[in-house]
Amino acid sequence: MNLASIPSPSTGVIELGPIPLRGYAFCIIIGVFVAVWFGNKRWIARGGKAGTVADVAVWAVPFGLVGGRLYHVITDYQLYFNEGENWVDAFKIWQGGLGIWGAIAFGAVGAWIACRRRGIPLPAWADALAPGIAIAQAIGRWGNWFNQELYGKPTDLPWAVEISEGVNRVAGTYHPTFLYESLWCVGVALLVVWADRRFRLGHGRAFALYVAAYCAGRAWIEYMRVDEAHHILGLRLNVWTAIIVFVLAVVYIVVSAKIRPGREEIVEPDRDTPAKASDEEGSDPDGPAKTDANERDADAKKDPFAKDEPGKPGKGRTAGSTEAAAEKS
Repeated sequence: MNLASIPSPSTGVIELGPIPLRGYAFCIIIGVFVAVWFGNKRWIARGGKAGTVADVAVWAVPFGLVGGRLYHVITDYQLYFNEGENWVDAFKIWQGGLGIWGAIAFGAVGAWIACRRRGIPLPAWADALAPGIAIAQAIGRWGNWFNQELYGKPTDLPWAVEISEGVNRVAGTYHPTFLYESLWCVGVALLVVWADRRFRLGHGRAFALYVAAYCAGRAWIEYMRVDEAHHILGLRLNVWTAIIVFVLAVVYIVVSAKIRPGREEIVEPDRDTPAKASDEEGSDPDGPAKTDANERDADAKKDPFAKDEPGKPGKGRTAGSTEAAAEKS
């Protein structure tokens, strides 16, 4: 018997007049904004320009949404393409179903394109955004709470989540795996921020740390879930994915630290430097040499018969002209 539990929303949609506000989409949108805001602060602290993170995110976010949906549809194709299912539902992203593995992979492609266009290193941008991505995931997981999905095994713990009767689900209280993953992601963000300040991580190692730490938590959280999934050697597909990606991230951290130690000194070239230098020097294209010559010509016109200093020809006059004048007098 449960003495306490977390109630689930009766609906995942809030009607704002003619506009339906879906809890799942709302959580994702809020997560994206927080990630960009926090990433922008970290990018500026690294020496970058304000707004660059948002400019790159304009490419990364759409790519990430497409990649996340593709991963989900491919790995859970039976939900959309088996007999009796409607394949059109594969496009209904607001109903839930985004694979973080596809989102990160495709999002990285979009970010790479944007970074090349701006002439900035992708690893440095990824390092700045890493903890923000973890926070975005922490917020986005609450979208699963609105949809009453991705919960764990039955439990009587006081923080169990209440699930109502519905399609492919049985009423009861279950482990709130969405909450576990949300809290884990907050911890990952704090870990990356601390490690980045302590060890001055660079060249993509802060991002790799985020990936490794997230995978470590995702493996055991995924193991608790009871939703339908493909299994390989007794383990869910996403558990295997978390293990493989974890190993790759750790290897990258070790190898990168040996090949490219330290942190990038310049993360974003200052494209305005040549223009500023030109403005400071003046608009005269001939430079200081011509300016000096003009000054000498002006002096000669002002005083062509200036007196000579002892042993020196006068201004605007040669030594020969001085001697000729002396002879005539």
